[in-house]
Amino acid sequence: MVRWTILDRFRPVGAPGPGGPAGVPAADDQGPAAELVPVFSALACDVAACESLVAEARLSSEREVARAREQAEAIVSKARRETVTERAKASARIEWEASERDAQLLEQARLEATALGQAGLARLPAAVDHVTNSLLASSPEQQ
Repeated sequence: MVRWTILDRFRPVGAPGPGGPAGVPAADDQGPAAELVPVFSALACDVAACESLVAEARLSSEREVARAREQAEAIVSKARRETVTERAKASARIEWEASERDAQLLEQARLEATALGQAGLARLPAAVDHVTNSLLASSPEQQ
């Protein structure tokens, strides 16, 4: 089999000088495809290697995506578990703070009640004297 090259596509033309036949393709039936066959057959190994690399990269990326999804699911699951715990802690803290406030308010109310009671007791002798004097003054025996 004869190997064709790009130069074989044209018929040789005469030397410079008077006009002669123009160069035209010598083998119209072969065309550019015949010229490219050796190039593509030389590249076949490289194309196969590239296809193999692409297939490996796809598998690797699928594994990475699967691993990332598993990690994301684990993170979400952990966050959901921690949410329940954190809500319970927050609820307990709020209840404790409310109990502390209530205890402080109750103690303040006791102190105020004691102070009012002592103030009332301090005024009691004067009030008793006033009431007894008023009763004695308005009693029918003295009139």
